[in-house]
Amino acid sequence: MGISQEELAGRAGLHRTYVCDVERGTRNVSLESIEKLARALEISMPTLFSYGAVPPAERQERIAAKGMIDILYVEDSPEDIEMAMQTLKDAGIANRIRVARDGAEALHLLLEEEKPLAPATPGQIAARRERYVPQVILLDLSLPKINGLEVLRRIKNHPHTASIPVVVLTASSREFDWQASKRLGAAAYIVKPLNFENLTQVTPSLSMQWALLSPAAVV
Repeated sequence: MGISQEELAGRAGLHRTYVCDVERGTRNVSLESIEKLARALEISMPTLFSYGAVPPAERQERIAAKGMIDILYVEDSPEDIEMAMQTLKDAGIANRIRVARDGAEALHLLLEEEKPLAPATPGQIAARRERYVPQVILLDLSLPKINGLEVLRRIKNHPHTASIPVVVLTASSREFDWQASKRLGAAAYIVKPLNFENLTQVTPSLSMQWALLSPAAVV
């Protein structure tokens, strides 16, 4: 729109350094501030997140060029899945989201495991076909077949998936769940239900921007 950070901050009633931090992806932004920024830009919140002001063809080109990240969502509850997908859709999130409905399915997608196996050697990994590699994993802890903590352990112990940030999801706020997940390498923790608000609260720790663009897209 050709306006400076200072002018945008003035229109939104925010401090300029706050807007600067938002643009750099280092500020944990509240929904209230997002509403102020949307009003200052004279656009709706969904438009702010979904490139709604850009013609559809050009919007797709921009998204493809910047590389929207893939998300693997591991959850067994149909109700929780439906609620999460609807709230993310309502917020204008356009990321590719793949759902695995139990721990075994998640490990098969990530590691090509049909059943518990020892971690593959580097030579075996190189010989396999290119696998599905999400940039973020949202992992429920209460899963059938293979529980979430065991899935997390295998993800973090395997060279193919160890670097993927994992956000654990649980129905309780018990400190034990988070401490156990943290020891196994989880990046962040969300108490269910998963929604746009609690997801955006953890994105700064994952080095991602509000639209969940990959870090390489930041300029």
